[in-house]
Amino acid sequence: MDVFATAKRQFRLHLRPDEVRAEANWSDVGAPTAEAVQQGLSQLVEWGNLLAQPDTARVGSIEDFYRARFLYRLSAGGEAVEAGLATFAQALSRRAELQSVALEDILARLEALDGLTRADPLDPAKVHEALRDLVNVFTGLAENAQAFMAGVARSIDLQRADVAAVMSYKSRLIDYLERFIGDLVARSSRIAQHLVDLTPQVDALLSAAAGREARDAAPDDAIAEAEAFEQRFSAWRERWAGLRRWFVAEEHVPSQAELLRARARGAIPQLLSAIAALNERRSGKSDRSADFRVLARWFAECGSDDDAHCLFRAAFALNPARHLALSAPDGEVQANVSWTQAPPVAIHPKLRERGTLAPRGVAPKVQDRSRERELLSRQYAQEQERFAAARARFAGGRPLLLSELGALDRYEFRLLLSLLGEALAAQTKADGVVDRVSGDGSLLIRLEPLAPDSYAEVETEDGRFGGRDHRITVSLATDAS
Repeated sequence: MDVFATAKRQFRLHLRPDEVRAEANWSDVGAPTAEAVQQGLSQLVEWGNLLAQPDTARVGSIEDFYRARFLYRLSAGGEAVEAGLATFAQALSRRAELQSVALEDILARLEALDGLTRADPLDPAKVHEALRDLVNVFTGLAENAQAFMAGVARSIDLQRADVAAVMSYKSRLIDYLERFIGDLVARSSRIAQHLVDLTPQVDALLSAAAGREARDAAPDDAIAEAEAFEQRFSAWRERWAGLRRWFVAEEHVPSQAELLRARARGAIPQLLSAIAALNERRSGKSDRSADFRVLARWFAECGSDDDAHCLFRAAFALNPARHLALSAPDGEVQANVSWTQAPPVAIHPKLRERGTLAPRGVAPKVQDRSRERELLSRQYAQEQERFAAARARFAGGRPLLLSELGALDRYEFRLLLSLLGEALAAQTKADGVVDRVSGDGSLLIRLEPLAPDSYAEVETEDGRFGGRDHRITVSLATDAS
């Protein structure tokens, strides 16, 4: 079947059994006999993979005419099976990659389309060729990018076994991602701009390509050609929409190129996590669960209960601990007495709760913090007084224009920013009026935007604050009620 697939790619129509025997790769087993090849070809014909027809080109006598000689070629089903197996093998062996060259090709095709839109009338052949090349390049880029992003984490996991492989993989992956991310940032904005510029003419371009395909699909039939045109035009619009979503962000949905860039950048922390896990494993940190499994196996291998008790005391450090100099003097109990037979030792409750005892000696003196507390109280009172003055300036219940506020000190400006921030956070439209209660419930804020071309500038101790002019009305919640 490999020989017949190769012949198909070489545009050869038929093969004879002796040609199959000569051209096939029989590996190390050697070529089979002609009878075995003929039997295999007959079986493939019976299964439907091949088609056979009599071979009359080599007939030289009546005996040759009546002898069974056949020419073989791939059937439609056999060709489909070979194509499917080839695609399956290619998918298994393919290494996904981020194609920087594809970005350059997409940009070149879009520039070519931009140039074709200036021609009057449009050239359907050139438009169809440019769109077809654009879709082919973009399909390869999208498929490889998806496969690469899905396989990055798996590749990192597979590389964790070998330190040298991880370090080599780290340098190659980081260089690879840096190069691709740089190309993606440099070219994606230009691609997006071309896509936006082509939007007014895109229907004409897609219609030209769909019309050219429809004429080939249904020649000399107006109704069938119209149906074929609608189908192909819808297919081209769907492809163009996918290309646009890849590079142009919608209202609240980032573009696929931005997601790809984020995923590519996220692969670097994953790799660093793999290296950190390797370093932890190499630093000799123990695994508690593995230690307990080993200990359980040792207990199972003990020959007697006495051996198991000895292992238990050694594993959990159940040995005499009178060297800690607790309340029991060393002279009362010998060091070789088992802890199960020795009298109990009284332990201070603080030692049980905290694991340590208070250090011996004089307790440290209590420091006098009255001066610090007094200083903090004065600072707090001054700040509260200044904030109260700032609130009195704004919270008078009268409308104020930002452009007429004049100079503000630091506390007044901080209060103004707080009021604007709470009001703008509740604004759903740029020209909408906002009525909002402050976060502490003490103030009522009303913010009214003025003309879009209006401008207000506020002088502060830290600089100038400018933007669109607004009318702000602040009143106390008690006065409003």
